[in-house]
Amino acid sequence: MAFNKFKADRLFDGYRFCEPGSVLITDESGKMQAIVPETEAGDDIWQAEGIITPGLVNCHCHLELSHLKNVIPPHTGLIDFLCSVVTKREASPNPSAGGAFQDTLQKKMNAIIAAEKEMFDNGIVAVGDIGNTADTALVKSKSKIRWQNFVEVLSFTDEKAEENIMHYRTVLEAMTDDQWPVNHLRSSLVPHAPYSISPKTFQLINQTTADQIISIHNQEHPAEDELYKTGGGEYLRFFKIFGLNRSPFPVTGKSSIRSVLPYFTNRQTILLIHNTFMPEEDIVWANEYAAASGLKLVYCLCINANLYIENRVPPIDLLMKHGCHIVLGTDSYSSNWQLSIAKEMESVRKHFPHLPEETILQWATSKGAKALGWEDELGFFEKGKKPGIVLLNNSYTTSNKLP
Repeated sequence: MAFNKFKADRLFDGYRFCEPGSVLITDESGKMQAIVPETEAGDDIWQAEGIITPGLVNCHCHLELSHLKNVIPPHTGLIDFLCSVVTKREASPNPSAGGAFQDTLQKKMNAIIAAEKEMFDNGIVAVGDIGNTADTALVKSKSKIRWQNFVEVLSFTDEKAEENIMHYRTVLEAMTDDQWPVNHLRSSLVPHAPYSISPKTFQLINQTTADQIISIHNQEHPAEDELYKTGGGEYLRFFKIFGLNRSPFPVTGKSSIRSVLPYFTNRQTILLIHNTFMPEEDIVWANEYAAASGLKLVYCLCINANLYIENRVPPIDLLMKHGCHIVLGTDSYSSNWQLSIAKEMESVRKHFPHLPEETILQWATSKGAKALGWEDELGFFEKGKKPGIVLLNNSYTTSNKLP
């Protein structure tokens, strides 16, 4: 059997940095065989400067929004950003326009193809991807990346809850073609955010997602808590786009996370996305509630998207203080300059220089693989696994997938 051998300045195995001079050995298919000292590795060792790591995991993306690259300017603030996404994501000619309509569709597809290629070339091996449509299905069916599809439901009122769920079930079916490899792609219905899901819709999603991995955008703006505490705030501007003149949600007098997390009772793993304005008391409450209710919480950070939209960073030190399971995401091209987990790590290191490198690398590899349920093969350099091999430069500014 032929072997490939890799050595760099440092070798990270998914848990920690290995001893200096360690060599990673795989078979020709990329399956892990061993990590050994260079003195035991023999000849033909591929050597490079930088850090060798398992393939990177992007736990939050919106591939279908790739055509919005450079469309929404940075630092608009979340409410204006959301309004722009809603009004611009489908800004295309009417189908009756014929060729112009087809040109628009092709541009959207070309953007999706380019974004998928960018992530793969940058060493991303698995993605938790949000989609309101099945626009990305064809690209994903041919991709070498693994996909956890989060088919994202928007349903503001109880009156239309069942109708909306039926619509998103058709999207779910389109994203779970039986002809695709079962280990390549999984799909689940998920709620978009506390400010876009009615109580009955939450209940229906809970019923259909027992033991599944789901996600929900969480506390991206102070107005989210204000909405549930008072029924007012800046989200009222957002609702007007959908013809709603007041909040359709119950006033609970509590924060958004305390108002909606109790809807979930079926042992779900829940990725809380962004958490930019999540206070310490809510972190403590959410962790205690989840532990008592059989839920698993994962806190997904998209620091560059936070900087792009609000010019703010997430409360990483608070999350670390309370032992939260943390992972990384890129969000979409509507809210980021690139789709690179290496760049997310670079920003985390810049804004939180006291964090151990091993911790940040775990978030990007093994923690992400565990969050998406693929730790049996991804995230670690362990014998028999096939996690992909990535070379990061020492400043975390670039990453490249190795053979």
